[in-house]
Amino acid sequence: MKLKLGFSPCPNDTFIFEAMVHGRIDTEGLEFDWFLADVEELNRRAIEGSVDITKMSYHAYARAAAGYLILDAGSALGRSNGPLVISKHKMYHDELDNASIAIPGKYTTANLLFSIFWPAATNKREYLFSDIPEAVLSGEVDAGLIIHETRFTYQAMGLKKVADTGERWEELTGLPVPLGGIVVSRSVDEVTAAKVNRAIRRSIEYARANPAGSVSFIRKHARETDAVVTKEHIKLFVNSFSLSLGEEGRAAIERLYAVAVEKGVIEPLPDRIFLL
Repeated sequence: MKLKLGFSPCPNDTFIFEAMVHGRIDTEGLEFDWFLADVEELNRRAIEGSVDITKMSYHAYARAAAGYLILDAGSALGRSNGPLVISKHKMYHDELDNASIAIPGKYTTANLLFSIFWPAATNKREYLFSDIPEAVLSGEVDAGLIIHETRFTYQAMGLKKVADTGERWEELTGLPVPLGGIVVSRSVDEVTAAKVNRAIRRSIEYARANPAGSVSFIRKHARETDAVVTKEHIKLFVNSFSLSLGEEGRAAIERLYAVAVEKGVIEPLPDRIFLL
């Protein structure tokens, strides 16, 4: 069986999927017609229902939940790894309400977290995530919400951290920050979906045991190719929650949706959202 698979060119995703898409692990007979796309493009395709398996933001999943289930493997959750708010000059938290903010996409989890904590900050402009630091530097916007590799490089550009949405989330809930997950279409039978989940876990285990094997694939697609940045990126976003959400990971995701529904940021989700 061949399934359509989408994931981002960010190092954590290419690290996770390299072995799986290149036949280095047992996929239990499954084949993948795979493609790479920016997270907001992946979100859009999932909302349209045009892909079998995909990485997507947990924010976007709230709009696609009727068509997809969250897999246990492959997610990006963690502590001290939330999206950052940055600016060119010193800013205080209460100044963000009236500031122009660059965001990496309407349906990114970064924007969901920002909306939870700064609901009055509605002057937002969407940018490709990698273009946000330059938009802040040039003065196009007052502040930017950064994710992926840019959270490791903004200081070298002379930009300043205004707030860490992950810290605020952890202070509020005591739970890890849910950023993005791997979802499977509800139209895929559950036996096949479980095979996909096992293949993703094997792919992560292979990548960890053979880190040199994925280097060229990661570098080919990353927007930031510095080896140290790439290593830190993978270390931060590929962790125990990537192998299995576990009870804590699931609790974090459920709490994110509960808070977002309470704040009026999203609509309630279906009763069942996890595959396993």
